[in-house]
Amino acid sequence: MLQSMEELEQLASQCRNCKLCETRNNVVFGVGNPQAEILFIGEGPGENEDLQGEPFVGRAGQLLDKYLAAVDLSREKNIYIGNMVKCRPPKNRDPQPDEVSACIGYLRNQVAIIRPKIIVCLGRIAAQYIISPDFKVTRQHGEFSLKNGVWMMGTFHPAALLRNPANKPAALEDFQKLREKINEVCTHTY
Repeated sequence: MLQSMEELEQLASQCRNCKLCETRNNVVFGVGNPQAEILFIGEGPGENEDLQGEPFVGRAGQLLDKYLAAVDLSREKNIYIGNMVKCRPPKNRDPQPDEVSACIGYLRNQVAIIRPKIIVCLGRIAAQYIISPDFKVTRQHGEFSLKNGVWMMGTFHPAALLRNPANKPAALEDFQKLREKINEVCTHTY
């Protein structure tokens, strides 16, 4: 386990642990405040993220930023955002289990450095790896559970909301529940 985010990011930038490294433009390590009490985890970078080297920068990222702003959160100030895998799966497909296994050590190390009080999984893939293998985002979104001393919640992936806008109000409710949980368990987010 590395103790600094900078060292870990440097190590990840040279990663060749799985075949995703062969087609990447950039390793998409993460962004935000490494002292944040809230960690958001997505499944993996898309095309825009791969090109820019930062998570959630395309249309889905713009939508995520709106939801964050609605509850006084900001990737520049009081949260950290990472992904299950740090390289883009071809054609934005779901990361395969062997790719997640090859990359999960980086995420675990990020969690160890950040030591979040709350983890928010963006989408089914992240929620199934982090919260529970049988997690159903359409049924369990917005529900908090305590796991290893960390509050965890799954919600809709912003890209899924762009494809199915009918779920946007439910996602906003999830972010409002997140604000309530922050006020309950966090000491320096707001």
